[in-house]
Amino acid sequence: MHEGKTYIVTGVASGIGAETSHALRSQGARVIGVDRHETDNADTFLQADLADPDSINALLAALPESVNGLANIAGVPPTAPASTVMKVNLYGLQRLTLGVIPKLADGASIANLASLAGFGWPNALEQVRAALALDLDSDVEAFCKEQQLQNAEGGRSYFLSKEALVVWTMQNRWTWRDRGITMNCVSPGPVDTPILGDFLATLGERAAEDSKVMDRPGTPQDVAPVVAFALSKGAKWFRGANLTLDGGMSSHILSNMHQV
Repeated sequence: MHEGKTYIVTGVASGIGAETSHALRSQGARVIGVDRHETDNADTFLQADLADPDSINALLAALPESVNGLANIAGVPPTAPASTVMKVNLYGLQRLTLGVIPKLADGASIANLASLAGFGWPNALEQVRAALALDLDSDVEAFCKEQQLQNAEGGRSYFLSKEALVVWTMQNRWTWRDRGITMNCVSPGPVDTPILGDFLATLGERAAEDSKVMDRPGTPQDVAPVVAFALSKGAKWFRGANLTLDGGMSSHILSNMHQV
């Protein structure tokens, strides 16, 4: 499916990023892996911190031309400081993506790893719009204080970062259409990765309730094939879409919401 293609995969050192790299390479692709932590989970590894503009600039300078796609998988959990959550999960992702566009080949694909946590964006539009008015050069810490995001309990910074990412992806459904470049989201439910414990600790009763409904958490092996699909030619008529894979959780929420 990806024979002879080259993809950038962030968050490649563990979890979904590592498994996505494995899936792409097994299908014939070459992977340029990006992470804060060194790893051999890619053909080429570049170290970068997506919370740091200078680090992203250095990464962009090191990336080759004519890359066939970008999988934005790196992220931090809601137990991290709110400003770090927003920087890595949203603003750093945006900075990297916009910087990579000139280096992408025509017909390239971008897959953003969002989350079931972004499901409620229609009910948080004012806050989402405020978040999307900023970028990595903004005073993100001041924004987090103003929006009362500092308290990790309830994970609001994480939810907002994913809500804004879903909306930003939709906003850019046709931005690079003249070059055939598409961008979509992949939104998993709870996934058994090294940071799952952070989510459970942060979300408390909400996570406990979800665990009663779901038969199991997802695995990186559940998610990686969907990311690989989102990068493939088979997904080229998805534009600004949010591909959900959550064990039926979003359908469960909608069914209860609308009593169907």
